[in-house]
Parts: sequence; structure tokens; C-alpha cells
Amino acid sequence: MTEGYAAAGELLRALSAPLRIAIVTELAGGARCVHELVAALGSPQPLVSQHLRVLRSAGVVQGARRGREIEYSLTDEHIAHIVADAVSHAQERR
Repeated sequence: MTEGYAAAGELLRALSAPLRIAIVTELAGGARCVHELVAALGSPQPLVSQHLRVLRSAGVVQGARRGREIEYSLTDEHIAHIVADAVSHAQERR
């Protein structure tokens, strides 16, 4: 039982940055390359790449080569639901 809580804590830590939440929200609509995420989020490429590394190491996203680029996607659709529910809940409280 404690293992499940620890894993949930790791997931929530990986999602703790607003930009990472935005990345997950973008990827909920389908796989994207870094340049597509940069354009959609209006954040610098090095920052987006850094946050993708955190999400990848936490098992939230996975990368697949698409020509010369890496296309990122969510590893599990549940993650998109967790983020969408958290954003919706935060907006309700305002």
C-alpha cells in the first residue's frame, strides 16, 4: 500500500510545475515534437526540453523518433485526466 502512495507522490511531483501541466495538456491532444510544443506554449525551447526530460524520467511522457525529431506522447491516458481534473478544480475555486 505504501508503494502506491510513493508512486503517486512521484507522479504529483513530476506534475508540480505549471509548464509541465501545460505540456501534459498539449500532449493530451496527441503526440507533438518539441518545436510544436514551443509554438503552442510560447516558452523557449531549452525550457520545454528541460521539462520534457523531467516528465520523461518520471514515466509521464515517452519519445519516439520521427525523422530527425523526437515526437513526445503521454505514456498513459490517465495522466491527462488527472491534469484536466486538477485544472478544472483550480478554476472552480476562483
